[in-house]
Amino acid sequence: MDRKDNCEIKTARLKLQGQNCTVKTAPMEPVFFKFESDFIASLRCIPMIVRYKLDICGIKLKLEQWSQFSQSDRHQLAVLPCDHPEEIAHYRQALCDLIEQRTQTQPSELPIEVHPAWTLSDHIPVPVLEKAAAVGVPFSLDQWRSLTPLQRFALIKLSRSSHENRNFKPALQEFQQ
Repeated sequence: MDRKDNCEIKTARLKLQGQNCTVKTAPMEPVFFKFESDFIASLRCIPMIVRYKLDICGIKLKLEQWSQFSQSDRHQLAVLPCDHPEEIAHYRQALCDLIEQRTQTQPSELPIEVHPAWTLSDHIPVPVLEKAAAVGVPFSLDQWRSLTPLQRFALIKLSRSSHENRNFKPALQEFQQ
């Protein structure tokens, strides 16, 4: 029996002020990192798993918008799958509906990269290498290759000069364990 046969398909419903947004999902536990532990209980900040899905589905979500979502909304965005084309389309629609319902604003789009850097294992992005050197943590191509796409995504986001990157070193150390 293959994995698909083992997955119970169920329906996740996001309650949107009297409306339902139905998305078919496979059961999934959200991935939260240790370096995010100071805000995971409340989900007051957007966790990497959601930021990753935002980049995949091409929707920009501001912290101000995130803060208008209920705890249940935030949790659903963390657990809904967003890997395959159908899941991505469903996630995007559920997110757009949620933004419109909770914030009374229209969603903003992000360009979707054809080959995002976190999917490439042939080289480490320069900002990640520079940040690793700046925090004094050696980081090799073999280590980069051993990371999951979500871990690579996190390091790329945390290494950007526009990002408050105090979590870069804890993330890098967590991923090297």
